[in-house]
Amino acid sequence: MKKIFGFVIYSAIALMTLASCGKKSVDAGRDSVELTGAGATFPLPFYNVVFEKFALINDDEVAYGGIGSGGGVRNLKDRIVDFAGSDAFLSDKEMNEMSPVVHIPSCMGAVVLAYNLPGVEKLNLSGDVVADIFAGKIRRWNDARIAEMNASVALPDTEIVPVFRSDGSGTTFVFTDYLSKVSNDWKQNYGAGKSVNFPVGQAAKGNPGVAGVISQTVNSIGYVGSEYAFAQGVPYASMLNACGEFVMPDAQTISAAASGDIPADTRTSITNSAAQGAYPISTFTWLIVYKEQNYAGRTIEQAQGTMDLLQYIIGEEAQKMTAEVNYAPLPKKAVELSKTNLKQITFDGVAILK
Repeated sequence: MKKIFGFVIYSAIALMTLASCGKKSVDAGRDSVELTGAGATFPLPFYNVVFEKFALINDDEVAYGGIGSGGGVRNLKDRIVDFAGSDAFLSDKEMNEMSPVVHIPSCMGAVVLAYNLPGVEKLNLSGDVVADIFAGKIRRWNDARIAEMNASVALPDTEIVPVFRSDGSGTTFVFTDYLSKVSNDWKQNYGAGKSVNFPVGQAAKGNPGVAGVISQTVNSIGYVGSEYAFAQGVPYASMLNACGEFVMPDAQTISAAASGDIPADTRTSITNSAAQGAYPISTFTWLIVYKEQNYAGRTIEQAQGTMDLLQYIIGEEAQKMTAEVNYAPLPKKAVELSKTNLKQITFDGVAILK
């Protein structure tokens, strides 16, 4: 297995530790392989389930390090992983700085505003208010603009503690992309990116870190993948969408955000969707691989194993698993485009899928 320095790889398959190269994969008719990936923590609960099931079916081990989207993309750029996980699709500039890559969406999810306010079980928020909270313009929970949306809630006269990501993060990109669409002030002063200079608040690493800080810090609010808020038992706000509806994230409201057109390369933002019933901070998350798979001494078997993994994760069985861990399945169009894009992937210039 390739050695990856600077982070600890989470092995999703404890039961497969006895597997070794040279063992024939039951389904693929090739040597079993060990695959390594790194990146986004946002989809990690889904990946843990899917990679374990894939290993049991295919005899291929998959190790994935949840180090943030920025770290995963850097490791792919350095050619020390088989794939990167990212909640932010690569920009044109990033694409031009590395060999051609293919984006394969793996599932959909929601970034939620989790909060810790004892006695407040339900909270409504709008994007412009959230932007001003994280910009330090709204500093107390009983601010008139928050109170207006929560007339029946006894909001405390306490200082708000925003919590944000310290690492390069696709979740941060999704969150700030949304804020940039609903707040011109945020767009002009801070913008969207994997790393943003938040002017106030407390930093934490990874979605687990942010969720943990929120759960332990009264009066705090932060942005995390919905599964992490659920796992920590932290409530999260209903968000005002572009249609004027206060919406909570679930499979239906997340899927509604992806009801528009999807470009052929699947690189698209679905935040602040204009669709009725859409949760406004929804996103795809991607696995990113090199179009040419012969690099850094990789074998044809590793390339084939990577392709088998990508095909499995967009397949019906894996997509049904999304609901088990509070994500949403890919829309049919995204799956169709991904199947087409997988045919572009080559080894020594020859398409792997026939």
